[in-house]
Amino acid sequence: MTETPASSNSRPPQRFPVVVVGAGPAGLTVGCVLRAAGVDCLVLETGTRESVEQRPRAGVIEEPVVRGLERRGLAGNLLERARRDTACEFRFDGERHPFGYHELTGGHHWVYPQQFLVTDLVREYADVRGGAVRFGVRDMRVHDLDGDRPSVSYLCPESGHRKVVGCDFVAGCDGARGVTRAAVAGRARVARHDYGIGWLALLAQAPPSADRVLFGCHPDGFAGQMDMHDYVTEPMAFGRLYLAGDAAHLVAPIAAKGLNLALHDAFALGDALVERLLRGDEAGLAGYSESRLRQVWDYQEFSQWLSELYHGGATGDPFRAGTALARLRRLFSSPATAAAFAERYLGTAARY
Repeated sequence: MTETPASSNSRPPQRFPVVVVGAGPAGLTVGCVLRAAGVDCLVLETGTRESVEQRPRAGVIEEPVVRGLERRGLAGNLLERARRDTACEFRFDGERHPFGYHELTGGHHWVYPQQFLVTDLVREYADVRGGAVRFGVRDMRVHDLDGDRPSVSYLCPESGHRKVVGCDFVAGCDGARGVTRAAVAGRARVARHDYGIGWLALLAQAPPSADRVLFGCHPDGFAGQMDMHDYVTEPMAFGRLYLAGDAAHLVAPIAAKGLNLALHDAFALGDALVERLLRGDEAGLAGYSESRLRQVWDYQEFSQWLSELYHGGATGDPFRAGTALARLRRLFSSPATAAAFAERYLGTAARY
């Protein structure tokens, strides 16, 4: 349940057609799409610009996402600097098994650390397209989401006073622990899954052991340290609030799908908001949650399937170990299985 904004200011609140909560990849992309169409918006972020731009994250980006960024004028540096991966390699049964997914599909992955992409998006939104943004705000709250005059309030870092910003729509792009996800607690259905495993990743300054991504599946286990759980919030829309990225769903880093889902959300939400605000077309916003959840669930299922492929052999369960090994062998004995895996790994399905 959202709050009624405090009337601590005598001046009337600022107003924007859209307030974007969160300056991560999803929020900044929504902002850039809106500014390109001439729609005013305000991005609010609790971190400083420096912290947002320097926060290290992985960056395996699917080709359809890169093309989506390119169509919106957001991929210049990425296209110049990113590495393109065309194959991966599985190691099991004491042997190496290269998997050339480019040969199967013509597609590839782009490797571009997320902090580089965020730096590009901040510059494009704030410095090039003139988008309004406030970094370092505190105690954000969302209000009246079910009415036709929602608002977002925050404590100004300079004055310490609460500022109220009115809007037509709120884009909730502030991650798993953000205020927008908290605002729908108790109203949303949240489906969770815990893998029951943990990854411990060791960073080393050393030459790469191979020129491609490696997946080593061994009876002794698999290595990486991150939160290995998933959730999906349904629906992704509540009144005038639309969730995107980790505010709506979290997918474990098993298949490198989180950033890609966030940007797919941002494309769909940004385009739908433009259609509604400039042309009065409500179809995009009305269908946003249902259409996005189809892909979200597809990626969740693939991550779960891939986790069993990686870890099944190390569970100590002879049945799971046997089926995991059968899956691995089928990848290299069945062209149809290999092609289906490549499509899911690259995110190139025609529709979801």
